[in-house]
Amino acid sequence: MTMPNLPTAIIYALAALAEIAGCFTFWAWLRLDKPVWWVFPGMVSLALFACLLTFVDTPVAGRAYAAYGGVYIAASLIWLWTVEGARPDRWDVIGASICLAGAGLILFGPGRSP
Repeated sequence: MTMPNLPTAIIYALAALAEIAGCFTFWAWLRLDKPVWWVFPGMVSLALFACLLTFVDTPVAGRAYAAYGGVYIAASLIWLWTVEGARPDRWDVIGASICLAGAGLILFGPGRSP
């Protein structure tokens, strides 16, 4: 299976959206009293997330997953603000910035090619 050559940032953004949306369906079912059928599109979304990470152009899975962690943190704060209506504070933003810088080092540090 091949995918068009998408930039890593776009793959990570799509993966984050799929993962957060999928996880949120479980949260909604268990914490917000949504019906159990909410879980089924969530499982599809989580499978899409896992599939998307395979398209990151790195020779080892662990590096793709490690760098994705920083993107996930930042995307979760965007979800917090746009979907849940709670604005991140300065410590959230500073923490996410540090994580994104770390993700960049993992993927694009000296001797690494994306």
